[in-house]
Amino acid sequence: MALLVIAFLILNFGFGIDNCQSLNVINFGAVGDGRTDDSPVLGNIIAPKTNTWTKCDNGCWLCFSHVAGLTVDGTGQMDGNGAAWWNKTPKECAPAVISFDNCNNLNFHGITSLNSPGNHVSVNRCKEVDISHIQLIAPKDSPNTDGIDISSSTALRISDCFFGTGDDCIAINGGSSHINITRLTCGPGHGISVGSLGKNGKNETVQWVQVENSIFNGTQNGARIKTWTDGAGFARNISFVGVQLINAENPIIIDQHYCPHQTCQPEGKTAVKISNVRFSGFEGTSATEVAIKLDCSGIVPCTGITLNNNMITSSTPGKKVKAECNNAHVSSTLTTPSVTCLIPKHIIYYSKA
Repeated sequence: MALLVIAFLILNFGFGIDNCQSLNVINFGAVGDGRTDDSPVLGNIIAPKTNTWTKCDNGCWLCFSHVAGLTVDGTGQMDGNGAAWWNKTPKECAPAVISFDNCNNLNFHGITSLNSPGNHVSVNRCKEVDISHIQLIAPKDSPNTDGIDISSSTALRISDCFFGTGDDCIAINGGSSHINITRLTCGPGHGISVGSLGKNGKNETVQWVQVENSIFNGTQNGARIKTWTDGAGFARNISFVGVQLINAENPIIIDQHYCPHQTCQPEGKTAVKISNVRFSGFEGTSATEVAIKLDCSGIVPCTGITLNNNMITSSTPGKKVKAECNNAHVSSTLTTPSVTCLIPKHIIYYSKA
């Protein structure tokens, strides 16, 4: 069944978006019996021209929806020819190269995606997903070219991948849980981000995220949790363990005042609660003076933040790095730079009326 779905999409996009028609791959020589190799009928994937995307509602180029037990596997590559999109406004209109929506028991392996208009890969409302040995590549200055965007999904395993993008290598958005990321090489890009969460006052949650044995090389951020000031919900039970840093900016950062625009909202009556977060085994160099930044909410301070066995030095010889934190309850051992701005556990914070 998965082969039939893939064949349909390839043929459909070969004809272009403006010819919206359903094609039966059986009519093109496929057998579809679950045993016969139907790959000879697949042909080539041809990206539609930019002017065929006439509206801002085309969220993906290759779209898989409500397919259970889907496997996308191979050694080929898809070039999204995204340069024509990167200067367009609004940038949110740029489609993902490949999108999986409501696809449970999904396997995605081996593919290379180049020059995505927007996200390379979107995973939304999926369960039991295994992703490995894929490469997602776009220029460092290409806007919004996230590697994998995860939303409202659970039980994802991502391993042995290389992502070099113009935005987050992986973004873990609201409604997601039980995400395991292992042996990822990220760079260039904006690191691995939990969030952003709580935009426009939304109540969003992320929990049970584990990142292990990964590399941040020349990234704008390393391990990041980002939330808006007026949101609600939580980000909890998150760990980053065994991370190698190569000239990475902001290696460890919690930013609860995330605001990429010039007009920013002050803290309100609510905030996303961040708790039980562990940073352990970070080793390497920081391109910024502040190697550890824990900028937590003054409304709902971070609790249960653990730093242990970390050694971060400056990528500039002879220069020192430092840690900064606000409103964070932290336990720190064997960590350089030292974290001295710890909040005593006996202090109790009350939310504003």
